[in-house]
Amino acid sequence: MVGPKTTHWKLEPHTKAKHEILRGYLNGWFPVMSRYNDRIFFFDGFAGPGRYENGEAGSPIIALTTLLDHAHFSKMECDFLFMFCEHDPKRFASLEAEIEKLQNARAPWPRNVKVQLVNEEFEARASNIVTEMKRLKKQLVPTFAFVDPFGVSGLPIAVIKDLLASPRCELFVNYMVDSVNRFAGAGNIDHHLRDLFGTERYKEAANLQGQPRQLFLHDLYEEQLKSTCEFPFVQSFAMINSHGHIGYYLFYGTRDIKGLEIMKDSMWKIDPGGDYRFSDRLVGQTILFIEDGLDVRPLRQAILTEFAGKAVPIQQLEEFTISRTPYRKSHLRRPVLTPMEKENVIQVRRPGKSGFPPGTIVLFPA
Repeated sequence: MVGPKTTHWKLEPHTKAKHEILRGYLNGWFPVMSRYNDRIFFFDGFAGPGRYENGEAGSPIIALTTLLDHAHFSKMECDFLFMFCEHDPKRFASLEAEIEKLQNARAPWPRNVKVQLVNEEFEARASNIVTEMKRLKKQLVPTFAFVDPFGVSGLPIAVIKDLLASPRCELFVNYMVDSVNRFAGAGNIDHHLRDLFGTERYKEAANLQGQPRQLFLHDLYEEQLKSTCEFPFVQSFAMINSHGHIGYYLFYGTRDIKGLEIMKDSMWKIDPGGDYRFSDRLVGQTILFIEDGLDVRPLRQAILTEFAGKAVPIQQLEEFTISRTPYRKSHLRRPVLTPMEKENVIQVRRPGKSGFPPGTIVLFPA
């Protein structure tokens, strides 16, 4: 995907949806992280000009206003550090102007909200942060890194690994699989692909075609985020356009299952409409992130297969649903377990008379 040549450009529906996901996640992340930490850090690696062609807010404005407008902001006592990185000089000047407008409109600006703008490439700034942390012999504070490039260059997985090595760091990255799919095996941008994946295994895609090729490139990036960046929880969401083609994947990496739960809740709350869809895979089926007419049969089958013949605490079932399937925790009890109990597929030992409260044990058939 070639990026726009102009300073400002039109806000596309899929980008708007991506921003709604970001806003939804930060709305949950800010209060949770501020409760337990003195400082937290939001890093936008490809910040853009601050606003789009028709005045819509870009990711820096969205991140800041999500915090400032939060119902519990006045009770959040930690320091919020925001860094917005934009290498294009004209877009950076626009970003500076938009941030200044926001700060003037919200005067007096909260003392615990600190904003830094840097006119640099993501890779250079991230590397500088890593170097400084090593010099100071410190770990990065809890961080959410939003990395939203237009292509595949300037996004080395080794840099992401080093930047987000601390236990409470998270990643939300736009993986431009369409561009990767086009060039993998061609040989003309191998240096960028080698940096992107941290391996030359992407060359194996040259022997594949169609969907198997795209799935291989998806799975390889997911595997590298888990093994190289050491994110135990990695969730991807396919952005499917109105023609049924996957334009890109949004990958989220974390070491905290609570973060994964918040991100999935944010994703499922988006109402795509007809221009795009979100999807993921489970037991060989495509799962569309649409609540109306939700098909939970793949979740039911996955649970029956995983826990066959076992007595399982409800908490373990929740963790499996969150970390191993595309579904939300709320899709487990009433949509799946309640019908299974009524059909005598499962047996339930619960501390109360009904429902699946903490302490519930579910017995699955062999």
